[in-house]
Formats: sequence, structure tokens, C-alpha cells
Amino acid sequence: MNEIKAPKGTHDVFPPEIGKWQHLENAIRSYYGRFLYQEIRTPLFEHSELFSRGIGGETEVVQKEMYTFSDKSDRSLTLRPENTAAVVRAVIENNLIETMAPLRFYYFGPMFRYDKPQKGRYRQFHQYGIEVLGDDSPQVDAEVIFAAVDFLRELGIAQVQLELNSVGCPSCRPAYLEVLRQAARAEGERLCADCRRKIDGNPLRIFDCKQHACGEAARRFPVIGDHLCAECGEHFAAVRATLSWMNVPFELNPRLVRGLDYYTKTAFEVTSGQLGAQNALLGGGRYNSLVRELGGPDLAGIGFAAGMERIILHLEHLEPPAPRPLFVAYGESQWLAHAVQLAQVLRKEGYPVYVDYQGRNLKKQFKKADRIAAAFTLVLAADEVESGSVSVKNMASQQQSKIHLKDLNEWLKKNY
Repeated sequence: MNEIKAPKGTHDVFPPEIGKWQHLENAIRSYYGRFLYQEIRTPLFEHSELFSRGIGGETEVVQKEMYTFSDKSDRSLTLRPENTAAVVRAVIENNLIETMAPLRFYYFGPMFRYDKPQKGRYRQFHQYGIEVLGDDSPQVDAEVIFAAVDFLRELGIAQVQLELNSVGCPSCRPAYLEVLRQAARAEGERLCADCRRKIDGNPLRIFDCKQHACGEAARRFPVIGDHLCAECGEHFAAVRATLSWMNVPFELNPRLVRGLDYYTKTAFEVTSGQLGAQNALLGGGRYNSLVRELGGPDLAGIGFAAGMERIILHLEHLEPPAPRPLFVAYGESQWLAHAVQLAQVLRKEGYPVYVDYQGRNLKKQFKKADRIAAAFTLVLAADEVESGSVSVKNMASQQQSKIHLKDLNEWLKKNY
């Protein structure tokens, strides 16, 4: 029989690595709580239409990367490739616009894209992100960006670079797209077949192409920053000014468009100087038309999503504290009930406790205590049970003391 293995593009997470994930998740909750973000959890799969309408039918994600399937009622469902559209759907469907304030959410969890597995990026990958709805001010753009960059620095990731652009709005982008199409057609022979197809659909996607020739051609294209309407220009200027107030350095990247069609106005990306070619940590931007596109009111939005695997790669310095359990041993099987009861009492006091139920002799139990790196082994035998005490062995120093059970908790508070 063939060995069953995990599907390509997925991976298992074990201790002690899992400690880094728990550290990151706890840090997300703590940090974004300072800005009044609340956690939201959405389903792992949604109706496929949500992503084709929300992300954009011409995007690489929708065209090539989604895990889509039909259920038993022949409905088309998709494992979520990103979570912004799902959060917006949840807000609309559950009427959170009327019942919650402020509309600030954070999330983390698995996403799914059929893509070539890379360092720190799998086909089942994990993202955390934040979303702000109902505020179109440039200052909230800057605050979201600050909260993205500052959080990474609090984690100890020092070498981060912020790139910033404005991708315009429905008022100014159509005229720019026509100019861009003309420039792309003039370079058509140099573009790959996929980018030639994008010219009539969404030529902004050409900027995302990783083909060298397409990148060279794109550098000769006009940039959207020269075609912004007055409102977008003023908004972008205010975002840059506010980031300066917040002491957040940035670089302007006039060809940064992000990979999803719902972005308007501000777009940004944060990369790392520590990861080589696959260096993107997070990206996001404003999406002022998405709520309306998905059937809700005309409500502004902005957010970002970060790749958790790539951030975990930066936490090599982090050594999650290893548990130092107490091992409750018993001399003979007749004392097992006392060992179980002592373990229950200790666990209620908050101590991690292990009991070996296999009825092995004390020598083997001490070996097991060493294997699990126990701090102390608590031994129950005839003398201890009769006197209402327990023998406590320090596994590091090998020193042993007999402690009365009524004094054990106080003794552990001082010595554990």
C-alpha cells in the first residue's frame, strides 16, 4: 500500500515551532486591540461568485489559483484565497454596519491558492489582516499602514521597507487605462501572451507579470500618478504627510498596483530585507467600491493582509518557553488512584502535570520524567500515602525532599 503523505503545498507544524505561531497570534490580538480592532472569523469556503465579483474576474487569483468545486447541490464553492471579500460579505449579511462601531476587524487563518510553493508560501497558507470600514479619511490610511509596519518592528523584524502608490479611483482610472492600453499595444511584441490578453481586460495586471521582458516593457509605460484626479491627488498627499507625522519612512513606487481589482486610491506593500527574492511580507490598500459591489451601501474600506509563514521565518530568534511539567510517579499500581487525584489538584492550581498510566516501575517512570524534561518528579509510595506527604525530586539537581501535601502548593510556588 502506498504511503499517504500531505498534499503538495501543505505542511505540518509541530512543537516547538507551534510556539512561534501561538506567540504571533497572541501578539496580533494584543497589538491590534490597542486600535480597537475586534476579531472576526469567516468560513473557509464561500460561494465562488463572492471572489469573482469581489477580487475581479481578470485577476491571476480568479483565473488560475482558486480551489473551486461543486457541492452535492451543484453550487460552486471556493476555498477562500483571501479574506477581505469574505469580511465585507459578513459585514453586509449580518448587518454589522448598523449594529457595530467602530467597524474595525482583525483576522488570522488559512487561505488557499493553487500556486507554485515557495519559501514561506504554500498552497494552504496563513494570513492575518485588518479591515477598517466606513472611514475614507487619508489619516486612517496612514494609521493602517503604521499599524502594519510598527507591529512588524515590535516583533523584532527590523529590515522592513514600505512602498506606496495611489491607483486612482473610478473617476480618473478609466482615462489612464486607455493611455496604458495604447502604450501596451505599442510594446505588444515584447509582451508575453498572457499580458497581451490583459491589454483589453485590465492592463494594470501587466505590472504584476514576473516575465523579464514584460517588466522591461512596463518600465516604459505611463504611470497612474501622472493621471490622478484632484481628489485622489489630495488624498495621496495627505496620506504621505500623515505618515511623515508618524515617522514612517516610505518609498514611492509608481508601478505598484497590487494583485486584486478592488483597490482604489492608496496601495502599499511591505517587504523584508532578510528573505531574498521572495520578500513580500504584507500588502494592502483602500477598496472604496467593494462594499457596494457586493450588495452593500456605498461604504469606504481599507486594510491589509500579511503572510504568517514568512513572518514566522523572521522569528528564528524567538525561543518559546518550553513547558516544565511536574511528573507524578507512583511506587505500585495500588497508589495510581492517589497519583491521579494529586495530578487533578495540581492542574487546578495551574501546573502542567504528567502521569504515566502504564504501570511501569519507578525506574522507568524516572526515565520518562527525564524524556519529557520534567522540573520535578513527585513520588507516591506507601510511606508517602500513609503520612499524607509526597517525595519531590528536583530532576536537575537530583535533590529530594519530603513535603506534606497541605504544604505542597506553597512549596512549589517558591521552588517551581
